[in-house]
Amino acid sequence: ALGAAGLHFDELNKLRVLEPEVAAQTAQLREECRAFVDKTAEFQKIVGSLIELVDQLAKAAESEKMKAIGARNLLKSIAKQREAQEQQLQALIAEKKMQLERYRIEYETLCKIEADQNEFIDQFIFQK
Repeated sequence: ALGAAGLHFDELNKLRVLEPEVAAQTAQLREECRAFVDKTAEFQKIVGSLIELVDQLAKAAESEKMKAIGARNLLKSIAKQREAQEQQLQALIAEKKMQLERYRIEYETLCKIEADQNEFIDQFIFQK
């Protein structure tokens, strides 16, 4: 008569509204849900730490990328400085070559003048 009214006794002889099988299934489902929630929380924790690790690696990669870009730019800058320095040195070499040519011509002229003066001195000495 109680079963028809929806009342049942459990294993401890307590009066229950649910059938013992349904109550057991509900308790089992509750435990499975708790286990699922625990596993889900653990999964979220693992995923969170994985995301943090990936973020750290991304920051490290970005930092290395910036260092590489900076080094490349520095290298280009040094190359341009060397080119400019080389051009300055080439101009200086050309200037010094021109100066050397002027000095050579001046030396040859002075040698010629010296020879002429020596010849004049020799002629003057022989005339006396």
